[in-house]
Amino acid sequence: METEPALSAPPRREAKDLGPTVLIVNTRSRTGREAFERAKALLTERGVVLAQALAVTRPQKLTGLIGEAVRSGARSILVGGGDGTLSCAAAQLVDRDVTLGVLPLGTANDFARNLGLAPTVEAACEAILGGYVVRVDVGLANGRPFLNAASLGLATAIAKRLTKALKRRAGKLAYPVAAAAEAWSHAPFRVRLRTEEGESLDEEVLQLVVGNGRYHGAGNMVSPEGTLDEGRLDVYAIVSPASAAGTEDTGLGRLQDLGTLARIALQLKKGEHVEHPQVVSLRTRSLELTAEPVQDVNADGELVGKTPMRFEVRRAALRVFAPARH
Repeated sequence: METEPALSAPPRREAKDLGPTVLIVNTRSRTGREAFERAKALLTERGVVLAQALAVTRPQKLTGLIGEAVRSGARSILVGGGDGTLSCAAAQLVDRDVTLGVLPLGTANDFARNLGLAPTVEAACEAILGGYVVRVDVGLANGRPFLNAASLGLATAIAKRLTKALKRRAGKLAYPVAAAAEAWSHAPFRVRLRTEEGESLDEEVLQLVVGNGRYHGAGNMVSPEGTLDEGRLDVYAIVSPASAAGTEDTGLGRLQDLGTLARIALQLKKGEHVEHPQVVSLRTRSLELTAEPVQDVNADGELVGKTPMRFEVRRAALRVFAPARH
């Protein structure tokens, strides 16, 4: 994973002493058990005293364990897992004087991309040991924190297909496999939104994404200009050409929409989708959104609710260890 960090300000060095430190790894993630042992060994070899080292086999216990670590006085909480695990951890650390250490062990690892962190245990431990810290924004979807992006439409439908079994079986190919299976049957929906700054959108769309950082969906860009620390959400919507032409219920309309999705999919990795005529892009501090029919909302790979939805950004709300910039 070679990416520039989606940060406008460089990390600043903290005191070398990490303070009371807790390591928590979701060992049900793809490489969790091996990563837990490797991280524990690397950190202790370099002099980090772990107050606790917890291998979690039931991810639903993560929230409680992080809450206990905070109450016990932990100043650094190092979390291993996918984006869903990291988002769950971050929700417990918003506006707290506790620093999150990221061990990216998932399929997408978009938060690590946003930090400019390579998806290896060694790189993660080097960033933690380096003591460089950034303060990043956190998105809110009806008050629920997310790190990378929230989405409606195709991306949410794909997330539903991304079962644990598929992730284990297909690994890095899980996203394209799920996308190919979902795209043909996906139908457009009406979205209405208004931003805090007064911009609005009322269209039949195939997908809408609200990004806190630059990356979502395993390296796709929300916006090439997006960062984790600008105090803005980046939004893009893919407008259905079939709905605009009145052919959405025909085979030809399906082909029009599918062709549009295929072309835009090729542009997402480089952020070139924002120039496509069927893509609407916005930047805002907050927005109100409704959809017809009601849509599920996915954030960082997890279903978090249904529309209507308010999205906003909590600026500089989370402390995170990040790689030093050379």
